[in-house]
Amino acid sequence: MGAITNFPIAVENAGALIASPSSLLREQVLDRIDGRWQRVQHVLGGADALAKLEQGSWQVLFLDRRLQDLDCEELIATVQRRFPGIQVVVLDSDAALPGSALATNSTNSKTDEDRAETPARSRQQDRPAIEARTGKAPRENGDAQPGDCLPLPGMIGKSEAMQQVYRLAQLVAPRTTTVLIVGPTGSGKELVARALHALSPRAAKPFVAVNCAAIPEALLESELFGHARGAFTGAVQAQVGRIPAAHGGTLFLDEVGELPLSMQAKLLRFLEEKEVQRLGSSEAMRVDVRVIAASNVDMAARAGRGEFREDLFYRLAAFPLELPPLSERRSDIVPLAEHFLACMSAAMSVPCPQLSGEAARILEAHPWRGNVRELQHVIERASILSENCDTVLGGHLYFPFQSSLSHPPARTLSCASRAS
Repeated sequence: MGAITNFPIAVENAGALIASPSSLLREQVLDRIDGRWQRVQHVLGGADALAKLEQGSWQVLFLDRRLQDLDCEELIATVQRRFPGIQVVVLDSDAALPGSALATNSTNSKTDEDRAETPARSRQQDRPAIEARTGKAPRENGDAQPGDCLPLPGMIGKSEAMQQVYRLAQLVAPRTTTVLIVGPTGSGKELVARALHALSPRAAKPFVAVNCAAIPEALLESELFGHARGAFTGAVQAQVGRIPAAHGGTLFLDEVGELPLSMQAKLLRFLEEKEVQRLGSSEAMRVDVRVIAASNVDMAARAGRGEFREDLFYRLAAFPLELPPLSERRSDIVPLAEHFLACMSAAMSVPCPQLSGEAARILEAHPWRGNVRELQHVIERASILSENCDTVLGGHLYFPFQSSLSHPPARTLSCASRAS
């Protein structure tokens, strides 16, 4: 394939990072850089790329324009803002042309004329094209409005309701402040928690999630704080708790409102003292974690009824962050649906179908009581029912919680029926 030409000399101890979901493109880039960097790593998505950039010294980021989780242009802007010394080379794994040369100009020092795409060169027809340039990639969904915030890593949506979430999250992400994420089931609370972790100085450290509602009360203290050998019948070996396992990183307490009162007092003490004591041990251990909690219930009301300790509530809600239901962000429904379709198609290595106008209107009109999770499941079923069609039709959509009288289950439609 040939090596990249006119590329700057590799800096000692700096590396090259490749971000692309396409294994073929990653191999093509490795061939072209021709051993210039002793340290080369690759990731599948933009969120993972941001996490890697936080962890070490990098000189260049080879970035696939066709990322499945983040908008390429917005990711470039984030990299330029947070890592101004890193050169970004934008690649295209799905271009119409069979191949092209790799441009190597720095993203933070060139004019628009310098950012023109390199003319294509004829290469093997069965390889993905690489159209590389520096600077901003064209937006497929229209230009961002002035004052818009970048979506959080792994999140889709530009509605005004989500803009407020992005603004608040980006303000609090670099801090150690405890965050309480409140939102209905299926609205993406864990995604926000993971994004806060990825955007924080703790991104290279563990992210440990605990579902407080899923662990039996009798085991919860051991799960959180750990236990010493012989602490109770059956404790044949010591266990590190979830809190010590998150040392240096982030502890995510999902459904924190379901914590029993006995555990609430112990969690409050940990938050105030930053120490844990394992069951069966008299020694206290210092632990440095950033705590993010989440709940789908009104925590203030629960505290007012005496079902949750008020002092713990105020400690957890140092920075509350409320996620809107999907019904309040209608403009995000179709982009989310298209994103899920693209991810499912990529996982199956099949062409991605398009949403018909009828399907888009049905999706936008649905109440979405199950929020983003319900949308994902509806799209998954629709992608299966569409079979080999290149379009998802209204008849492919099925909402299992609606009355069968008002919306009968979708029948399998053949591609030939699209015109009917």
